[in-house]
This record gives sequence, structure tokens and C-alpha cells, in this order.
Amino acid sequence: MEQKGLNKVDLIFEQVNARDVLRKAYEMTSEEIIKQILESGLKGRGGAGFPTGLKWKYTAAEKDPEKYVVCNADEGEPGTFKDREILDRVSYKVYCGMTIAAMAIGAKNGIVYLRGEYKFLLPKLLKELESFNKILNEIGIDFNITYRLGSGAYICGEESALFESIQGERGEPRNKPPYPTTSGVFFKPTSINNVETLVTAVMIIHHGPEICSKLGTKDSRGSKVFSVSGDTPVPGIYELELGMTVQQFVNEFGDGDTKAVQVGGASGFCVPRKKFADTIIGFEGVPTGGSMKLFNSSRSMYNVLHNYLEFFTEESCGQCTPCRVGCQQLLKGIQMVKKGEVKSSYLNELIKLADVMKMASKCGLGQSVGNAFKTIVENFREEIIY
Repeated sequence: MEQKGLNKVDLIFEQVNARDVLRKAYEMTSEEIIKQILESGLKGRGGAGFPTGLKWKYTAAEKDPEKYVVCNADEGEPGTFKDREILDRVSYKVYCGMTIAAMAIGAKNGIVYLRGEYKFLLPKLLKELESFNKILNEIGIDFNITYRLGSGAYICGEESALFESIQGERGEPRNKPPYPTTSGVFFKPTSINNVETLVTAVMIIHHGPEICSKLGTKDSRGSKVFSVSGDTPVPGIYELELGMTVQQFVNEFGDGDTKAVQVGGASGFCVPRKKFADTIIGFEGVPTGGSMKLFNSSRSMYNVLHNYLEFFTEESCGQCTPCRVGCQQLLKGIQMVKKGEVKSSYLNELIKLADVMKMASKCGLGQSVGNAFKTIVENFREEIIY
């Protein structure tokens, strides 16, 4: 099958007049805003892919007069750095997106939860926020945005752990239900969205819902910003149409010897060369929060997996046994296999453990460890054994 070139898009970083977009949204009802977001087919760009319009609709339906809009800017997934670039270049569009979300759900307060390592951006972000607040005052929009800094914990990228952190508690996931739309930050109805999701919402209001619906596929509408790293001659940030195959991606960004692509960071899926042509990058294939790591033949996939498992073992909050113990045992297991202390068939038992973790872990961290583990072990078993 002939692989076409990639459709590069300039939507997220396109400059718009925030005042004009906000005036347009201000003249719309909550229902009209939500309808446009629903018609666009926008799904969360953090990786989970929940329909943004539904999230806003459910939060808007809550009767509690105190609601919040939270921007998840805790970009902690290894290999992901696109939200940092968005905040650095078009932070006003993030604020604009939060304001549109607030108008949709009926919130007066917004919080940006910023990754601690991005503290260097804060002076610039606050200066931009000061200018943005003047636009809000001019139009007559009552919405207040504040910042909260993270402390370097990967687990706080999980929405409920993020809420706990904002509240001054230890960053640990909550039991669900209730969900954030009912009980989020400060246990109030909350719409929490990724940086890129909020900016995409701005462009939908600005251009109309067809800006997303005419791009991508039925299940993966619109474009996506990708953080490209690893064995590539052109690392960096690229906005591409969703629905491309991994082969199309490798044709553009590979070094001619790509043997695997890790889609979605450490918690994502490792796609081997033999599956490049048949694997779609999107919600109907392998979804991604933005991280795309390329590995060539010089890389040991055992070392890659070992690195990921060390990361997960360190970052597990320890609250639930499947994740806390499971991460440790997966790491010890591949080490024993590599040293020849157990038979290679032990990898099959570790795969079963990864499946149990997916079912029994409390949050997305433990549930996603098996993604990288299984796809690397199943496709590069010979590199784990020898």
C-alpha cells in the first residue's frame, strides 16, 4: 500500500485575536458553545480521549453554583514537551480556552496546575495573564485564573491526584465515582482539560466546528501536536493530522533504520517495524498524549523497558498494592530473565501480572504500565532473553 505524505497543520500555534474570540463566545449561550465543541468531535488531547463537549455538558448540568475550570499543565510523561511550547508561545490561547470552558459550564474560577519544572515560564505566563485580564474586564467577563505549581510528581498528572495536590494534600488518586464533573477540585464540579485541548477549543469557536471535523478520521477528529524525539534527524514539535499510520510517521521522521516507535511515552505502546504500516496513530489505533520516540537498531529494547520500569517503580504513589508491588516485580522479573536466573518462559507470568495490574490498579499509572511492557516483551522477546 502506498504511503502518502503527512498533512502538517498550523492550528494550535496560529495567532488569533483573543478579544474577538471571547466576544464571539460571550454572545453565545452555554448550550451553543457546548454544541459546537460536540459537533467538532474534539476528544481530550492529554491521551485519554474523553469527548470534551460531553465533559463540559456534564459539568454544566450540575446545580452547585461553585464550579471550577482546571488546566492540566503537569506535563510529566517522558518524551512529551509540547505543552511547554504551547504555554511559551500562545499562553493567551490557553487562558482564552479556560474562559470559554468557564462560560460553558458556569464557572467563576480557573486554576492552571503547572509542572514544577516549568517554573521558569511563570514570570512570562503571569505577565501574559495580566494583559489577558484586561480583555476580560473590558468585555465584562467575570473569571479569575490562578496558578498552582506541582512538585515533580508524575502521579499528579492523574486528574484526581492533581486535585489533591491543589488542595495541599498528598498527591494520591481518589476513588471513582464520583467523577470530576460532580466532585473535582475542592470537591466541587470541575472541568479539567489538557493545555492543548483548551487551545483547540478556542480554534473551534474561532473557525467553527468544521475545523476539526474535516481533519483526521471518524474516531480521531482534528490535528495533534507531537513531541518527536529519539533516533531522528529532525526532533522537535510538529502539528499533524490525526489518523496517519506509524509508517507515514517514520517516513517523515525516521533515520532510515527505525525498528520501533514508542507512541505515547512510557505509558504508551511500542510499535515494531513489522506493524508500522497497519498501525494508526489515533483513538482507533494507538492513542497518544503527544510523545513519539523513535528507536533504531543500535538501541537495546531491554534497556528501554528497564528504564521505563525503573521510572514507574519510582513514580508509583504506593497507594494500591497492584501498582506498588507490580511495578517492582516486573522490574525484578526482567532482570532475573536477563541474568538467566529464571527460564525465559517466566516472561509469560510477567505478562499475566501486567494484565492483573491493568484490571486492579486504582489509577492510570498502574493500569498503563502493561502497555509498554507487553508490547516490548511480545515484539522484542529475543532482546529481553539474551
